[in-house]
Amino acid sequence: MSFNNLQLIEPVLKALSHEGYTTPTPVQEQSIPIILQQKDLLGCAQTGTGKTAAFALPLLQLLHLQKQEGEQRRAIKALILVPTRELAIQVGESFQAYGKYLSLRHLVIFGGVSSFGQVKALRQGVDILVATPGRLLDLMNQRHLSLQDIKFFVLDEADRMLDMGFIHDVRRIISKLPSQRQTLFFSATMPPEIQKLSAMLLRQPVKVEVTPTATTVEIIQQSLYYVEKHNKRSLLIHLLKDESIKTALVFARTKHGADRIARDLAKAGIRSEAIHGNKSQNARQSALHNFKTGKTRVLVATDIAARGIDIDDMGHVFNYELPEIPETYVHRIGRTGRAGAGGVAISFCDYEEKMYLKDIQKLINKTVPVVKGHAFDVPLMHGNEHSSSQTTPVSSAGRSGGGKRKGRVFMQQRA
Repeated sequence: MSFNNLQLIEPVLKALSHEGYTTPTPVQEQSIPIILQQKDLLGCAQTGTGKTAAFALPLLQLLHLQKQEGEQRRAIKALILVPTRELAIQVGESFQAYGKYLSLRHLVIFGGVSSFGQVKALRQGVDILVATPGRLLDLMNQRHLSLQDIKFFVLDEADRMLDMGFIHDVRRIISKLPSQRQTLFFSATMPPEIQKLSAMLLRQPVKVEVTPTATTVEIIQQSLYYVEKHNKRSLLIHLLKDESIKTALVFARTKHGADRIARDLAKAGIRSEAIHGNKSQNARQSALHNFKTGKTRVLVATDIAARGIDIDDMGHVFNYELPEIPETYVHRIGRTGRAGAGGVAISFCDYEEKMYLKDIQKLINKTVPVVKGHAFDVPLMHGNEHSSSQTTPVSSAGRSGGGKRKGRVFMQQRA
């Protein structure tokens, strides 16, 4: 299957060719024809499966064709609602790339920065609006924008909207949308509250489920290190001394914890920066740019700040602290193994986190292999878990509609 088989118009195919994409991912292959038929869609797809292109490509085509049919008035016709600033920027970049040869305007709006430039751009006319809930409601309340012309509505990362407490804002926004519209609903997991929301939003939707709900990407090599809390810093530095780890995303539970880890790594001579909600938008974008370009080797992030990070060649993810919510583990390790490529997810677990580990393994229906005999091992914590050992590094490369993913990967195997 290639993008040429998905009934996409020439300007869109030309943009895909310019980006170097030839083969759609499973979620793209299944979703694009449904959206082009203007049917509602319920997509259950994990992060890293290429779902942004799955809705951006057909929406660009539908909007372009409507303009050709005589709809020339520039008004907001498509709304993409996302939970975080980083994801909003990422989605905006995708519309920019895929709409390179179309005369459509898109705008990204989010909080944490002055609204002056956003309001000015709205006045000039916008076809596609990518927004976070708070800033969207703010500008709506100030009468800077209206949703009365919306024909396409995308709710992306619905489960994260729920986790971040945005569900009431989302409902308020939905109440302002026209009843006649096409709705696309994407979520990595489908807890009961999200199922209720989807049932309220969608009309006879076609369901696309690329992977089972709340399961991890199987090709990601997961491993677990039992370690006392005060030794986590030393263990992380020890592992990152391996120069074959080109890039690594380290997850911390708190903002202050992320800052502390980044400082400790910098003192050890490891180029690192922290990204979290207390950072200014400019600081966050600078940190992401440095990480993408290789200036920074390690990015330390909280869960909310990391949502939407889409980095090529993300070889390793470290769970410095296990998340309290098991679904968050799935989101975290999904930062690697993007678009079908391999990746490594390494988790640290201290005594207090064993209950979190139990919930995670129950959710993913898998025992995460344990690395025994490392320099900071805590044998008493092992219980009956499996052990694992490192084998020879192997290379992993992939190229599809989700982007280029390649890099050295350490394979873990059960002893």
